[in-house]
Amino acid sequence: MAYDDLRDWIKTLEKQGELKRIREEVSPELEITEITDRVSKIGARGRSRAEGKAASAKYAPGGPALLFENVKGHPGHKVLINQFGSERRMALALGVEKVDEIAERITGLMNVKPPAGGLLDKLKMLPQLAELAKVFPKTVAAKDAPCKEVVLKTKDSDGRANFDLNAFPILKCWPFDGGRFITLPCVHTRDPRSGRRNIGMYRMQVYDGQTTGMHWQRQKVAAEHYRNALRAAVGEMSDNPLSAAVSVMAESAGGAVTIPDGPVGGLPQVAVGSLKGSRLEVAVAIGTDPATTFSAIVPAPPEVEEFMIAGFLRGEAVEIVKCETVDLEVPAHAEIVLEGYVELGELRAEGPFGDHTGFYTMTDEYPVFHLTCITHRKDPIYAATIVGKPPMEDAWMGHAVERIFLPAMKMTIPELVDVHLPVEAVFHNLMIVSMRKSYPGQARKVMNAIWSLGQAMFTKCIVVVDEDCDVHDMGEVVLRVANNIDPERDIQFILGPVDSLDHASRLPNYGSKMGVDATRKWKAEGFNRPWPAMIEMDAATKAKIDAIWSKLGI
Repeated sequence: MAYDDLRDWIKTLEKQGELKRIREEVSPELEITEITDRVSKIGARGRSRAEGKAASAKYAPGGPALLFENVKGHPGHKVLINQFGSERRMALALGVEKVDEIAERITGLMNVKPPAGGLLDKLKMLPQLAELAKVFPKTVAAKDAPCKEVVLKTKDSDGRANFDLNAFPILKCWPFDGGRFITLPCVHTRDPRSGRRNIGMYRMQVYDGQTTGMHWQRQKVAAEHYRNALRAAVGEMSDNPLSAAVSVMAESAGGAVTIPDGPVGGLPQVAVGSLKGSRLEVAVAIGTDPATTFSAIVPAPPEVEEFMIAGFLRGEAVEIVKCETVDLEVPAHAEIVLEGYVELGELRAEGPFGDHTGFYTMTDEYPVFHLTCITHRKDPIYAATIVGKPPMEDAWMGHAVERIFLPAMKMTIPELVDVHLPVEAVFHNLMIVSMRKSYPGQARKVMNAIWSLGQAMFTKCIVVVDEDCDVHDMGEVVLRVANNIDPERDIQFILGPVDSLDHASRLPNYGSKMGVDATRKWKAEGFNRPWPAMIEMDAATKAKIDAIWSKLGI
């Protein structure tokens, strides 16, 4: 089932008993975060007493979605948060009973074989073809786009804009955050080279009513769009990778600016005079239907547009509409759309920010987003999320990504059986992998294969176990790892790219990673003694006790 928009989704949440309306006045500075943090940790280990026993009994782990209807300083505005914050809501958002059903659909499409030639075989393919036809977005006229019910883009006689970001209840999440942050934006850019569109989710620090930061970490797709725009601006579009680093003498009194290593990288010195007025257009949609919002976080290849991913997840095309002031398309049913640009070479301090690692990420230089227009629905609903010490809403989103993209990982790594990303390791710090072992050294091959896969390249620690180990049972995993490894023999270290949020790495974006081979060792791997069997009761005894268990009164 596809939801028409965020409002349709909210109606479903309420109907399903998954939404709690908060009518008490609360501030968007810290107070909404504190309430949401307590709710999102309902059912978690180490849960604070402040959450209350009643709340635990009433709600499943992750608590309910919250709709704040009385936001201090923003009369009439509403804030939706924790919309994806439970296993059930994550499945509801994607229109399935369990998110694994999405993986099964993907597996089915990947296993489609060309028809043998007969009419019957061709007819059998029609359902798959019809499903694929739904993934392409559908452009609608501005008059049919709810996101354009209110259009703010004019300026007064002094050149001041008639729109102000401060009108929206944007959150300050944690005490030492550098300011208020837009935390659930679908950020739209277009690659200057290929013309492909991308939707990513990057936090945006509000500087004032018309500018924000744009947290484009160097490995993200939008950061590559920014670099391509920089290359184009200095006339450096060669496909030769050795020419990616450009050095141009300053052409104006403005001198040269150094592009820091963190946010964009690769272009150490570019003339400010050459870049002044050079822009990369950006549009930001806030409050889209849940599948479109979720598509902004999936680690899809750059060649696959997120509008298509959203269409696949929805089972129905996403309706899009042209922006007012930039050459981009956005979801027509979004609650709020911010249009504008980043000026190439302009950077500004962004942060600190309380992040999903449970620690603050510190201040760094990032591009600046300048607004040229705001459009929104009448009485727009502001959608947000918070991140911090897990578990929080993003844990359920990350788990959905893990399950949905398992078939794609298996295409590249066929011996892979299952994966698990423990929430406490905040996605990129630990991956548990089970595999079918067929030859010596195969566990190390699997590790290296994972480190070559897109965002999986940031995985700090990979633990490989045999196929009969349940990777979601951490007790079983610890038992295998602790008993099956000789540390010197079975642990390997490599150097490579690490997540920008890894505060422990030796250098920003670069550090060491660890692989642990916890599989049974073979003679061909240098283990010459017999490997002991794990203790397991025989099947006949199990069956007998199963038959009398109810009589035992235990």
